[in-house]
Amino acid sequence: MAEAERINIDDPEVDMDLGQRLLYRGKLFTGEVEEYLGGARVSLESYVEGLPDGPAWEWYKNGTLESEMTVRKGRAVGVAKRWHPNGVLASERTFSDDNGAMLSVREWDENGQPTKSWSKGES
Repeated sequence: MAEAERINIDDPEVDMDLGQRLLYRGKLFTGEVEEYLGGARVSLESYVEGLPDGPAWEWYKNGTLESEMTVRKGRAVGVAKRWHPNGVLASERTFSDDNGAMLSVREWDENGQPTKSWSKGES
């Protein structure tokens, strides 16, 4: 299997069309898109036909993982996680695999203490 094409979001040949789809050299892009800040990679997302589709990660500038999620046709699916800068889990959001609806949210403070818990259908 061929390696996915990888581009930098700041490449001058990257653009968006009116439907907010990612274009590279005038064509809908399929591959991976990186973003750098001050020389440090801060995000990596997968795209299919111009839409986010597949795994996506964000890092703090120091290289610590900030978030990870999966996207299908531009919508979050499954479990999305975010971490505090100290590496402690900050949130976990669960999305429906069929339409991206949020099903649950759990959040923690920087010490790992729960601060929020919500599930669809709770009153």
